[in-house]
Amino acid sequence: MPSQKSKKSRKRRKPAGAPRVVASTRRETRAQLAVSAERQRKRGSRQLGREGERPESPFGGLPISELAILLGFVACVVGLINGGGPALLVGIIVCALGVVEITAREHFSGFRSHTALLSALPAVAVEALVVKLFGEPRHRALVLLVVVPVFAILFWLLRRRFMVARQARVARSARRSAS
Repeated sequence: MPSQKSKKSRKRRKPAGAPRVVASTRRETRAQLAVSAERQRKRGSRQLGREGERPESPFGGLPISELAILLGFVACVVGLINGGGPALLVGIIVCALGVVEITAREHFSGFRSHTALLSALPAVAVEALVVKLFGEPRHRALVLLVVVPVFAILFWLLRRRFMVARQARVARSARRSAS
């Protein structure tokens, strides 16, 4: 009986191929941490957009501000259909109160910036007060001498307050995600 040659399998390397590199999990986790830290840093310096969850209403689970906006809108429509009058005025006031409550809550909690709106409302009130006290000026641009500085100062102050609240909100969310 002729003897059969036993076949041995051998691993053959490709001559040009380098040995396979095994990834280090330590390097991967460091890289992931670096990317996460960079993402958090960029997120904290971002000024636009919303950050995290919407702040809770001071009225608990009741959507009082949203209902005020809806009822104010309905009153405005009724007032417009009737040709103006008290229904239109009440509708505008109720709707404005609902909008101001929501925007102020979001702004001062650092959720979303409403700097221009919140600084324009007092500026418009100052304009109405100046016109009421001193009458309509001959040159309407004179009213801007009072209104623009009020708007600019309030804009600057509200923007600073929002940035502080945004940084605190980002820091809180970073602590929660790290835990």
